[in-house]
Amino acid sequence: MDNWRKNLYIIWIAQLIAMIGMSMVVPFLPLFIKDLGLTDIDDVKRWSGLISSGVFITAFIATPFWGWLGDRVGKKPMVVRAIFGLAVSQFLIGLSQDVYQMFIFRMVQGALSGFIAASLALVSANTPKERAGYALGFLASATAAGNVLGPFFGGLLADAFGYRYVFFITSAFCVISGILVLVFVKEFHKVRNRETNVLDNYKFVFNHKRLKYAMYLLILSAASISMIQPMFALFIEARLESKEYIATIAGSIFAVMGLFQVISSTLWGKRNDRVGIRKNLTYAMLGAGIGYALHVVTTGLWELIPVRAFLGFCIGGVMPSLFSFISKNSPVERKGGIMGIASSFTLFGNLLGPISAGYIATYTSIDFIFILSGLLLAFGSIFVYFNIRKPVSVKVVEYNEMEKKHEFFDQI
Repeated sequence: MDNWRKNLYIIWIAQLIAMIGMSMVVPFLPLFIKDLGLTDIDDVKRWSGLISSGVFITAFIATPFWGWLGDRVGKKPMVVRAIFGLAVSQFLIGLSQDVYQMFIFRMVQGALSGFIAASLALVSANTPKERAGYALGFLASATAAGNVLGPFFGGLLADAFGYRYVFFITSAFCVISGILVLVFVKEFHKVRNRETNVLDNYKFVFNHKRLKYAMYLLILSAASISMIQPMFALFIEARLESKEYIATIAGSIFAVMGLFQVISSTLWGKRNDRVGIRKNLTYAMLGAGIGYALHVVTTGLWELIPVRAFLGFCIGGVMPSLFSFISKNSPVERKGGIMGIASSFTLFGNLLGPISAGYIATYTSIDFIFILSGLLLAFGSIFVYFNIRKPVSVKVVEYNEMEKKHEFFDQI
């Protein structure tokens, strides 16, 4: 087996385990907060939002730094550091005695982890360029699969062992992932960049037209995709006559999108290598926009299933295509730093989406948030079509100039 394939498969397994562990806590996070001593429901809501967002705040700041450090010392050490940092933070969260400690430990998690950014940098730097789309699409399927399976197993484990022990189990999962990476992954394209700093990487990104546009699109896409997530259960509740098993029904319908995202990520990745990223990204964003808008015309739960399936299939081509585009436009010696910046912009979009949607829905409706998500993604597809173009290599330009010279001399 090729070294790059072996690395990809090991990182995929490690990322799947880590994402299952990370998303296991999602269903019961507010319930664990209540167990820590809060009784007022408004306090529970407020602290749930703070604790959920805390990890994004520190990760947004720290991830570009870890990416830059990966370019200096190697990308595998950053993957190992991130996964064991995640294990430590989850263990500490499990030891929390009040919401203040939990909030601090979630901030520590954001500062120490950055596993996805590190794994993206490692895989993209050690994969042949002509297979980068497939590799990053395949890797994205691990994240999607973990987000589907994690809440299911988290609910089962919380009922069986209690909320606190799920964090300890998550920590153990992360340790297993770290050992897999440490033992089996080999970094064979070791390019060290000791001359630049984090600020240089930001300057490089924003002086590079294609990379700058890709970063804007990451924020737009992440915000559009995440803004409806906190309100999806309320959207389902409005379409149910009976309120029994609403959490199970909402979770199951929500998971349909994740399932088709898992299936489609690799397919989109292969098409990116074969057809080109611009065309695929245009179709994927436009399709996702249509998928969100179609939610508001459904009248029953059964109609939502094909809509969610179509949406998941299209979303599977959005973020992997953007990261593939960024990877192919990033020099090897800066790849870790640029991937770190890209991941931080994604985190910013994930933070911006739910917060803005909450305020907008207060003055409009949940249905309007679906339409807004669709319009933003449709706008993004138009922007991609007219602005994200394949770069012309220096060799091609030189060749064309030589051809023109030969034609001139032939005419003489």
